[in-house]
Amino acid sequence: MDVDKTIKELSLSEKKVLLTLKKLHGKGSPEDIFKNGQFSQDVEVSNAASWLQSKKLVTMDNHIKTVYSLGKEGKRFVEKGLPEKRALKLLSEKKGTISLRELSAVLDSDEISVAIGWLKTNGWASIRKEKDTIIEMTNKGEKTLSEVTEVEKLLRLLHEHPEQEIEKDCIKPLASRKNVIKEKELITSTIILTDLGKKIVETGFEIQEEISQVTSAVIKNSEWKQKTIRPYDIHAFAPAIYGGKPHPLVKLISEIRQIFVEMGFQEIQGDYVESCFWNMDVLFIPQDHPAREMQDTFYCEVPAKIPIQEKQLLEEIAKVHENGGTTGSTGWGYKFSKTEGERALLRTHTTVNTIRYLYNNPKPPCKVFSLERVFRKENIDATHLPEFYQIEGIIYEENANFRQLIGILKEFYRRMGFEKIRFRPGYFPYTEPSMEVEVFWNGKWMELGGSGIFRPEVTEPIGVKSPVLAWGLGLERIAMLRYGLSDIRSLYISDLDWLRKTPLI
Repeated sequence: MDVDKTIKELSLSEKKVLLTLKKLHGKGSPEDIFKNGQFSQDVEVSNAASWLQSKKLVTMDNHIKTVYSLGKEGKRFVEKGLPEKRALKLLSEKKGTISLRELSAVLDSDEISVAIGWLKTNGWASIRKEKDTIIEMTNKGEKTLSEVTEVEKLLRLLHEHPEQEIEKDCIKPLASRKNVIKEKELITSTIILTDLGKKIVETGFEIQEEISQVTSAVIKNSEWKQKTIRPYDIHAFAPAIYGGKPHPLVKLISEIRQIFVEMGFQEIQGDYVESCFWNMDVLFIPQDHPAREMQDTFYCEVPAKIPIQEKQLLEEIAKVHENGGTTGSTGWGYKFSKTEGERALLRTHTTVNTIRYLYNNPKPPCKVFSLERVFRKENIDATHLPEFYQIEGIIYEENANFRQLIGILKEFYRRMGFEKIRFRPGYFPYTEPSMEVEVFWNGKWMELGGSGIFRPEVTEPIGVKSPVLAWGLGLERIAMLRYGLSDIRSLYISDLDWLRKTPLI
């Protein structure tokens, strides 16, 4: 270590502490250093000692000590005397024998049992039962009356000198009494010069005023010309400061919104509670599909059902499910149930937003997306949640095609920072052809969502004539890749350390 450089970087308080430690033969408590040094506040010593420790010029030897003070009952005993000693005094006045009724004349009701207990324990009195309880003083009690007991000495000591360090065996007589003493642990420190600290002190330095912070006032009044400016140690320890910032998931949502808007999309929103009709039937999901079971979907009790207002659309959807209607499909081959369609549920995907939007806006072109929460009855584990975000989008225009869908998704993921993207065939009830999107991350391919072109059974009943390119992507999985998480639950646990250290960019 460069000794001269270290000396130049010492603050005025640090120099004072080092010189005071030299005077105290190399070690001392903060209190000793404050008393023997030229300090105006004791905080100067503690702050300087902390910096000296980080520079390895001193070490801190900390140890815990237990101190005692008087509690509520202890202060009462000092003021009025111990109950047993007051009882002894009454016994002496009554020639050595009193009744329990007489004792109650000089002691409070809560002190009587305490006094009798200690009189018996100490052998100062005997107790016998006649018509009344009789207390009789012993020779030992008579002798004790004129003495100052150890308990009384302790009470006096703690009254005159609170927060005393006393051996546990000595404090036992008071500790066994309720609310008589208070116990507190104090951390005491000894600051000790290291070999390097001794070398710095032996080298010598001057105590002089210096400028530790260059301010506008220092520059204006030319103070810097008369005083030494202490060099800054850019390697010195400083605590990390964490300012307020958005949650990483909120930051990611904002980024995704920005990407879609830049790509020419408009955001749409929907409701959490939907009917089976709009959430599943309109999307050509069969009414006996496993996803409709109670173990996969959250159904509502209030409201238990949502009436279907679109009567003409209901008839068209029923035909499509039963025999394909005019779409050229054979449908699902069962009797469509309006009652099943009216059941209320928490939406299982945000595709319900886009299909409703298409129904209300059947003329092309349109490019819309939604980024909202959906609900599925999943067991919570490292990769599944019952409530999560879905990124939904569609492109509806004449001559839209599958290659265009691939290009849009590639561009989206490229802007998200994923360079290697691939697509593989998939199956979804409401798109054909369908594909799943995968990205290459940390040496393996990860599935992030599904996509495809809406089937005629979906588009024709709602009056849509041109192709509709659609996709649904998982937000939390993208977040796990972005932030290097192995457990999806980490996104929703308030881990302050992770939240503080996750960068904004």
